[in-house]
Amino acid sequence: MLLISCKNCGKIFKKKPSQVERSKEHFCSAFCQHEAKKSGGMKECFICGEKIYRQSKFLKQSQSGKFFCSKKCSLKWQNTEFIGEKHPNWISGEYSYRAILKKTGVAQRCCLCDKDDKRILAVHHLDKNRQNNKKANLVWLCHNCHHLVHHYDVDKEFLAKIKQNGNKTL
Repeated sequence: MLLISCKNCGKIFKKKPSQVERSKEHFCSAFCQHEAKKSGGMKECFICGEKIYRQSKFLKQSQSGKFFCSKKCSLKWQNTEFIGEKHPNWISGEYSYRAILKKTGVAQRCCLCDKDDKRILAVHHLDKNRQNNKKANLVWLCHNCHHLVHHYDVDKEFLAKIKQNGNKTL
């Protein structure tokens, strides 16, 4: 006989080795087994680590295997997990260049005139290909400089240097 701890109440009891091998969970009585099945368990919030109680039916229903203490923590995880191509409404990503440039951490200021008013900033594709949304191809320009670059080829050399340096302002 082996000494085993009850999963539900923690009581030490004896069990045959053949019974220990056959089951994953060990209970001292039918009552403890029933209590364990109807009750849930304590889990940690995946985002903040707070201890939370979840009923067993919700533990089984979880598709991701992650548990959250609140809607706020759940949305934090969803907003980092389901972006870009993983998002259900994703089509092509052709218009996501502004979000891509914001996430890279490049300072939001015009790389030509150094204005930092976010209301007048636009994203410029250095190779003028709107399909190419790599961070090395994107720079911030104010609307005035953006117009000048597209229509008058102003500061072509400066933008070429930016492209060579990997989107770092000089």
